[in-house]
Amino acid sequence: MEILKKTIGLALLIIGLQASAQDQKTMLDAFNKSYVFENGQKYNEAVDALKALNKPNDYVVNLRLGWLLYNGKRYEESVAFYKKAAALMPVAIEPLQGLVNTQIALNKWGDVEQTYLAILKIDTKNSKTNYYLGMMYYNRKEYSKADKYFSVILNLYPYDYDAMLMSAWNAYFMGKTNEAKDLFHRVLLYSPTDASAKEGLALLK
Repeated sequence: MEILKKTIGLALLIIGLQASAQDQKTMLDAFNKSYVFENGQKYNEAVDALKALNKPNDYVVNLRLGWLLYNGKRYEESVAFYKKAAALMPVAIEPLQGLVNTQIALNKWGDVEQTYLAILKIDTKNSKTNYYLGMMYYNRKEYSKADKYFSVILNLYPYDYDAMLMSAWNAYFMGKTNEAKDLFHRVLLYSPTDASAKEGLALLK
């Protein structure tokens, strides 16, 4: 009886391993097809190849579907898959970055702002997100808010051109004359003929 139990257990293990191997092959084949279709800009076909897997709770499948639907300009559907991927991996940044691109395409700037803030909750020093969020507030003329995010980048990359220039202009509009002047001069050390920095200094005379 004991031998029979061991034999059955071994058989079940083998069947399980075979099923797992078959599942991996099916996944690989579907992803390969999706890349071939994507390279030919056949995004709907690429989406169908992955949807056929019927894996609604697979992170990578949801992430890739978000990307393919974005490229196929099916933005609302793309949002749903990026959000599902983000829910499956709550501290992953990549689905949120994909989500931002889709929200921008939809001109949903309030949603873009919230997604940027969600990224910064996970990674407070994410340089691109701090910069883009700073730019969003700068363009709204919300200079105090912009300053918070530009300052993060400037502290991380004190000699970064974009960080210096935008911090300089933001300081100018906040009335921080000395700070703006110092930053415009620093920009000129990086780019001696920079027109924007020269314009800023001319306004400060």
